[in-house]
Amino acid sequence: MAEPEQDHIAVADESRLKTGLRPRHLVMMSLGSAIGAGLFVGSGEGIALAGPAALIAYAIIGLIIVSVMRMLGELAAADPNPGAFSYYVGKALGSGAGFMMGWLWWIQMTLVVSAEALAAAEGLNSLVGVLPAWGWALIFMVVFTLLNLSGAANFGELEFWLALVKIVFIVVFLAIGAAYLFGWTSEPSPGMENVGAILPNGIGGVTAALLVIAFAFGGIEIIAVAAAETDDPGPSVTKAIRTIVWRILVFYIGSVLIIILVLPIDDDRLKSGPFVGVLEQAGLPAVATTMGAIIVIALLSSMNVNLYGASRMLFSLGVRGMAPGGTARTTSNGVPVRAVLASVIVGFAMVPANYVWGEQVLDQLLALVGSTLLVTWLSITTAQIVLRRRADRNGVHLPMKMWLYPYLSWATLIALGVIVALGLWTESVRSQIVSTAVLAVVLWGVGAIVARRRSAADATPATSPSEE
Repeated sequence: MAEPEQDHIAVADESRLKTGLRPRHLVMMSLGSAIGAGLFVGSGEGIALAGPAALIAYAIIGLIIVSVMRMLGELAAADPNPGAFSYYVGKALGSGAGFMMGWLWWIQMTLVVSAEALAAAEGLNSLVGVLPAWGWALIFMVVFTLLNLSGAANFGELEFWLALVKIVFIVVFLAIGAAYLFGWTSEPSPGMENVGAILPNGIGGVTAALLVIAFAFGGIEIIAVAAAETDDPGPSVTKAIRTIVWRILVFYIGSVLIIILVLPIDDDRLKSGPFVGVLEQAGLPAVATTMGAIIVIALLSSMNVNLYGASRMLFSLGVRGMAPGGTARTTSNGVPVRAVLASVIVGFAMVPANYVWGEQVLDQLLALVGSTLLVTWLSITTAQIVLRRRADRNGVHLPMKMWLYPYLSWATLIALGVIVALGLWTESVRSQIVSTAVLAVVLWGVGAIVARRRSAADATPATSPSEE
């Protein structure tokens, strides 16, 4: 059986990164990561697949993420580490599992960064033109690569204000949508006319939508990754997680409800831009144009924070001997430069791909990410169950605890298992889940081999000069 990762790794990681993030930065970073392409682009895709039942699907995924975040909060508050859930999974299930989780999440984040860059580029191209989408995507990749090479404190402050723009926009959108539905605008309210059949594409449509919706919530777990660069990380993470989850649910569920009520299921704007479509339908085309620009800013904010998360995860893997050693090197201001540069490779590669294949690239990226998130949440849940049992057995004090443990933890694990089973049953997403599972198993196996070789090397006594 593989040995769990040792606690001293946390000290090694934290000594190389510099603190500077505050609780308000953590909250806004998580909001900045979660409120991006998944909401502004993926929400319409989910509604098109599931119809009005998308609201139920969002509620199900929302409840799951509430539980997962509480479990992650328990782990991060007790032992903050830039490897976050990769580190916790390694402690619970062995280094092979930690290797798998770290690399799978890094791959996921690099794909998300690419998706955010392309979505923002297409949005800006539709607003102002000037450059083709691939040209804007290239500019975004260059600019945000440079921004991520600055210190954590500067990054956190910038992200705070970028994420604040998103929150203000969501609040304004919810207010305008509600006013339109209540008949308080110049355009007549559609009432319940657009609801139609609850399951227009059957259970299969809901199942396919679940993975798209899962992607929408992806990134919120970055709060645990950033904890190691936060002053007084335990209380900071506890406070941040307690305040962030309900905000995410209100923003997501409220926005999706308004989109379902305002736009018919066959409206092309569901896939191209559901938020702008709602504002246009409400008779506010000028506001829709302004909001289109704000959506671009929101997407760039999400791209920015996800690039941060990818680089810190790769840095942690490097420190633990699970990635090339150069990725663990930092500058004098605590920036893992090589980890940042490695994390933008996929994003830059998507620029010529977008030039050749156009918007199809974004659709494929959105489809790829959903199932990897399920692996992340399954791993976090399993790790929390194992490590909580150890903590209780050893009498370890936990500054933050999971609700109704172990019952809610097990219920969350079962719910995630049911979603995976439904995905395997649904032909349109079966190959995606199977390919992700195969990748996870391969990474786990590679990680076990790497850990075994590292242990063997550590156990080999050094040869003294007199013995040569």
